[in-house]
Amino acid sequence: MSLKSQRTAVVCGAGGFIGHHLVKLLKDKGYWVRGVDIKKPEFSKSDADEFQTHDLRYLESCSAAIYCPGGSPPDEVYQLAADMGGMGFIHNAECEIMRHNALINLNMVHASAAVAVKRYFFSSSVCVYRDMEPGEPALTEQGAYPALPDNEYGWEKLYSERVAIAYARRFSPFFQVRIARFQNCYGPEGTWTGGREKAPAAICRKVAMTPPEGGEIEIWGNGDAVRSYTYVEDMVDGIFRLMHAEKEILANIGSPEYHTVTQLVETVAKVAGKTITIKPIEGPIGVRSRNFSNDRIDSIGWKPNFTLEQGIARTYPWIVEQINAQK
Repeated sequence: MSLKSQRTAVVCGAGGFIGHHLVKLLKDKGYWVRGVDIKKPEFSKSDADEFQTHDLRYLESCSAAIYCPGGSPPDEVYQLAADMGGMGFIHNAECEIMRHNALINLNMVHASAAVAVKRYFFSSSVCVYRDMEPGEPALTEQGAYPALPDNEYGWEKLYSERVAIAYARRFSPFFQVRIARFQNCYGPEGTWTGGREKAPAAICRKVAMTPPEGGEIEIWGNGDAVRSYTYVEDMVDGIFRLMHAEKEILANIGSPEYHTVTQLVETVAKVAGKTITIKPIEGPIGVRSRNFSNDRIDSIGWKPNFTLEQGIARTYPWIVEQINAQK
């Protein structure tokens, strides 16, 4: 099959966790794919047809990234590149998050619109929403306004959503935008140590490092914070479906299951076959609760295939392998 007859895609952030898995999905669907990031994937070789390293904080790098062989723009650009991590990183790197991510998002949407990329995907976050009380009714996408994100990561995401929507208005119908607000994503090949890991990976690591019969692990706060955890295969399926929805759309993507951090620990302990005691310590815990409507993403045929326990059953053994490989 020639490149002209294939659909073409550029995945920005392809060296990261979700972007790496998205490249795999697009290749399975027959795309020609270029992966772009400031670094290559950490744990396995990219499946992309070609992988380019670019610092997307610079406009000239963004422009270079989106030209396919032959000088034509790709059919689709997926913008997932970001300076980000778990709650500890979000709490301690506010200035880097605001500056680096704003530069990436401003430059990438501008470069893509300038060459009339047909469809542009922007990865936002449920961090755009306010803090919630446990038991509150689910927020729809409009519930992000009046705006009151809990952290600067959320504020930058909300601003970058507005930028993408403004470019879609200006360059319609030649430039169409799709936006997803991700809930916590986890799975194999995600960051699991070093300070940027998210809660599922951190808990898996801590449980894996206890003795065979189990032991005590530390968590930030009392374990009552409520979250939804979305397995990575479900997340990239949602991204693909959203990108190909008929209308321009902004949607939450996340599992309808909600768990406290304590329940997350209990799920990991069950998969590991260990008895685990929790020791609460001081640390950034973020919002108290999350509860979001998935009606929009459900309306285009998306449903998660993995429960938390099923996803952890795939993630925990992979993290055990990484720990053992470092011994």
